[in-house]
Amino acid sequence: MTTTLITNIGELTTNVGPSTGSGTQTHEDGTVQDAAVLIEDGLISWVGPSASSGAQSGSGAQSTPAADEIVDAGGRAVIPGFVDSHSHIVFGGDRAAEFEARMAGQKYAAGGIRSTVAATRRASDDELRARVRGFLDEMLAQGTTTVEIKSGYGLDVETEQRLVRLAAEVTDEVTYLGAHVVPAEYADRSDAYVDLVIGEMLDACAPHAKWIDVFCETGAFSVAQSRRVLEAGITRGLRPRVHASQLGPGEGVQLAIELGAASVDHGTYLTDDDVAALAASDTVLTLLPGVEFSTRQPYPDARRLIDAGVTVAIACDTNPGSSFTSSMPFCIALAVRDMGMTPGEAIWAATAGGAAALQRSDIGVVAPGARADLVLLDAPTRVHLAYRPGVPLVQQVWKDGASVWRKG
Repeated sequence: MTTTLITNIGELTTNVGPSTGSGTQTHEDGTVQDAAVLIEDGLISWVGPSASSGAQSGSGAQSTPAADEIVDAGGRAVIPGFVDSHSHIVFGGDRAAEFEARMAGQKYAAGGIRSTVAATRRASDDELRARVRGFLDEMLAQGTTTVEIKSGYGLDVETEQRLVRLAAEVTDEVTYLGAHVVPAEYADRSDAYVDLVIGEMLDACAPHAKWIDVFCETGAFSVAQSRRVLEAGITRGLRPRVHASQLGPGEGVQLAIELGAASVDHGTYLTDDDVAALAASDTVLTLLPGVEFSTRQPYPDARRLIDAGVTVAIACDTNPGSSFTSSMPFCIALAVRDMGMTPGEAIWAATAGGAAALQRSDIGVVAPGARADLVLLDAPTRVHLAYRPGVPLVQQVWKDGASVWRKG
């Protein structure tokens, strides 16, 4: 058994409520001042005052708990590793020209996905694998320790199966998204394509996936088609997620809640009934600030959602068309600046909120028994993630207790 003690933490974000266990004084916002964290075999085993660790020079305290390695945080802030619960990072090609056109005034539409489908089908497994690794390295350097990965850029049986298989090499959180859009070869035959998605394609992909998703939106799939997709996946043991209300109001949010989806993602256009239903449900609403930044659509009003009691997550939605960013700190800054969230709320949404969207209780928090996924910031408080946008503030990252990235 190996142990690591991170001590002299100026501000520790735990995402747990007030308690006095181990002498810890946790504030209402889930922060602890002058804290220490003990890691044993990949898990957090103790959280308490830094003075109690006996690791501070001149503290005079007994050196308990003991550790094989001591890391002095130097008064910096520590937060849980980011949980990115929505990404599309297995793809080929590039859509920079489409982004340039949008910046010149062209409206975003779902159909642009088809150009990525063509490039992805042409790419080899090794090419796709190398690209995924590159994105994961980017994410890790910015504090993301858990990532969900969707398929959806194959849209035929062979390629969709390849995408979920490659995603499963690097994460347990794999989502089958054969119902992303209708591919060109099924133009005007969308019901026939749904038959393929819930038949042969589902058979090929389900063994590699945990989740099933559908883009329930004008230009993608109707509510009736989305229901068929989700119910077929549920029957095969996959858990439902939904893309909805990105391009306009619709019935996708209500469908997601009815079918017990873990999350409904985007939520750019929500009715009062949608908000009330979400607040009364266990379905998480995942906001994707990078999408609004890239598409120039209006930002969702997170203040309205949080005040209504909706559980909110933040994710990057890394994809080549509508949100080609892998930076959770950037998305946090957008959520604070343009969605009405406080820094604490945004960081909770990007950690514990993302964990809730994946129905996980072992990540997104700093508490005994949780996985030791931690981020040391080169800053005295978490507020600096929004206060200093665009500045690389991640100093060190631990995943399952192992130091996996360090600045410099």
